[in-house]
Parts: sequence; C-alpha cells; structure tokens
Amino acid sequence: QVQLVESGGGLVQAGGSLRLSCAASGRTFSILSMGWFRQAPGKEREFVSGIGWSDTNTYYTNFVKGRFTTSRDNAKATVYLEMNSLKPEDTAVYYCAASTLDRSVGSRGSYPYWGQGTQVTVSS
Repeated sequence: QVQLVESGGGLVQAGGSLRLSCAASGRTFSILSMGWFRQAPGKEREFVSGIGWSDTNTYYTNFVKGRFTTSRDNAKATVYLEMNSLKPEDTAVYYCAASTLDRSVGSRGSYPYWGQGTQVTVSS
C-alpha cells in the first residue's frame, strides 16, 4: 500500500502562484510514476501533470504547459506542483496519485493510490 497526503492548496488571486506538495509513504519503492489530477465542480477528474519516480520524464496537459511545473524529491518521497499564472478556470480540487503500474501516465486507471485532495480556488 501507498499513502499520499497533499498540502498547499488555498485561495489566490488570478495571476498568482501556489505550490502543492504530495508526500508518499508506505511501499514507495513500488511507485513507478506520480500524477496530478484535478476535479472542478460538475466536471470529471482530469489529468494535469505527471512525473516518473526514477527518471526525469515529466508530462503536462496542454492547458497547463508553461504555467505549471512538476518536480520530485525522492529523499523526501514528495512530489510538487508549482502553479504560476493561475486562472479562475484552474479552480478545482487537486489530487495527487501514485502508479505502481506500467501504464499511461495520463490515465486515471493507471493510478491505484490517491490522496485526499486539496482545494485550489483562484479568484478573478
């Protein structure tokens, strides 16, 4: 089992920045990749970003490219999502997820383990 705890959400004005953290514990040695997803009210949960656990590969969906950056600190078993130039449409609950499966980074089904989510609200 892998446990995930997110932190760093909050309220920010449009154009501002936030940094989300996701600390992993448990069987972290089994993690192959980590992902960030988000879910706005009334919408499906969607892929935002992903990062390999033991390589430097990062992945972003088009609507965050150039604004969001994913990184990790293996010593702390923590991944980060640095969000800049935030827009009101970025408002959502953000979830981190851990994959122990060799599957598509962008697919929800690739992630057996999920954090509890952290609210990000961007005001206009």
